[in-house]
Amino acid sequence: MFRAFTHLATTVALAAAVAGCAPATGTVGDTVGDKVGDALRGVGRSSGPAVAAPSPASSPTPGTSQAPAEGTGPTAGPETAENVTVAENAKQGDPLWRANHQGGEHEIEGFADRVSVLPGEAFHLRVSTTADRYTATAFRMGWYGGAGARKVWESEKLPGTKQAPPRTIAATRTVTAAHWKPGPAVDTTGWPEGSYLIRLEATTGARRFVPLTVRSASTEGRLVVVNGVTTWQAYNLWGGRSLYLGPGGFEDRSTAVSFDRPYDTSGARLFLDLERAAIEVAEHSGVPLAYITNLELESDPHILDGARGLVSLGHDEYWSVRMRRTVEAARGRGVNLAFLGANAVYWRIRFASTPLGPNRLVVCHKDGRLDPSTDRWRVSEPESSLTGPMYNCFPAEAAYVVHSPDSWIFEGTGVRRGTSFPGLAGVETDEVLSGMPLPRPMEVLSVSPVDCSGRPTTAHSAYYTAPSGAGVFSTGTMRWVCAMRGSDCGHGVTDRTALFVRAATMNVLRAFATGPAGREHPARDNLASLGLGSPRRVIPGDRLQGRSSGHVRSRAGRHAWNRPAGHHRDRAARGRRW
Repeated sequence: MFRAFTHLATTVALAAAVAGCAPATGTVGDTVGDKVGDALRGVGRSSGPAVAAPSPASSPTPGTSQAPAEGTGPTAGPETAENVTVAENAKQGDPLWRANHQGGEHEIEGFADRVSVLPGEAFHLRVSTTADRYTATAFRMGWYGGAGARKVWESEKLPGTKQAPPRTIAATRTVTAAHWKPGPAVDTTGWPEGSYLIRLEATTGARRFVPLTVRSASTEGRLVVVNGVTTWQAYNLWGGRSLYLGPGGFEDRSTAVSFDRPYDTSGARLFLDLERAAIEVAEHSGVPLAYITNLELESDPHILDGARGLVSLGHDEYWSVRMRRTVEAARGRGVNLAFLGANAVYWRIRFASTPLGPNRLVVCHKDGRLDPSTDRWRVSEPESSLTGPMYNCFPAEAAYVVHSPDSWIFEGTGVRRGTSFPGLAGVETDEVLSGMPLPRPMEVLSVSPVDCSGRPTTAHSAYYTAPSGAGVFSTGTMRWVCAMRGSDCGHGVTDRTALFVRAATMNVLRAFATGPAGREHPARDNLASLGLGSPRRVIPGDRLQGRSSGHVRSRAGRHAWNRPAGHHRDRAARGRRW
């Protein structure tokens, strides 16, 4: 088992340089912008810090890749005595939070027996190490003046144990370490709500992370940041299997994956690559924030009651029916939605229990013939009715091209129609597709030509407003969050691109934090001018307007986005990275 995993991990690592976003593994570039951050520090941190936004005076000429120069952004969102985001980020950060040296493959690794906890609740770490002793240190991730994290707790030196090898459940090829012996309970009393990394450090110097969310009991009046843990687990190759790969390839993949095991590589790869930078920007914005994982969208249909908005981060691909209904109902009450990645709401999943608790098993067969409840959402209820643009390309490597420069989302960035940002469209992209259920009015913000492995297509960012007044923004590119790291993202992304992305994101966060954005910022429908959409109005949340799933399947031969699951979802075999 370990030998097979080593082979797969090596294959993935070798391909990291040629696909997707440069990995953030706790080494160079792990702070969002040792370079970009320098441009943002010192700007109004005490109350509603302003982002270093490009100045309108520096508008680039159309069609160029020049990003506007640094200036000041719009005023911050709502400030109240209860806004702990500002107070928390005024505290001293710790820039030495990284896991620079991971050591050998199994030198130290672990997982938590809870995905999320309320403040004051306890959890157990289950740790395996070849060292005689280790320590655990909890870091809350945020802005903290550019440090990126604050240390909130550190254990004493604990006795190290080399735990038993993982086991595989034959029926679903699920890898589990639920049989590992638990360590001492960790009390989270005094830990603020937020996204955490628990750094395990062996006495040999090896380090790995364990992610944990200290979730909010109430989201009322706040912007809700959602850690996409179901997608983290789908791509987790620890023990040799994920929902994409097994020792024998795609056909040998798991059909259910468990939270009862460590994450691969650094222990927090997808969080670092696709979420952490956006969390830093959100905390820098000064708006009141709440934190949950998408498991709470499954378990608590009222979790978004009273919330101002929801922020889906860099890659949020795996959604259950209850997760989607919770978010759709919130949108119907005026809760704004921001999708800061691409390929969101693609696979329909369901949950099951493990020996360590409920909802710790993510089930996804990726084959409707075996399990119709875990097929792609677009087979019966296309994700476009929620997200607007929908997944259409992997791999994508293209410039992001502005189409609607006068949108409020781009205010203060100085862009013009045709302004382009190299490398920002990738590694997966979304498109507004005619013939799919599309919420209206919808405003396309960017039109980026993409060569999708020889198939010409287009990537779109878009903003629509729902009848409730909710505003919904979709970036249409998985590289949006990665680009917040500037040139450390790779793929031609520049530090000036980071200023543009951060400024646009700040505009969205601050507007969404004040209430239903559509009331002050109604979308200006421009689909007809682009030859997109349909003249009829499609109410958000509607199904296929009478279309059968067979009709959608019959389109597979003409649309690459609807090919059989294995055709494009075996992309992990090519070492997909971000």
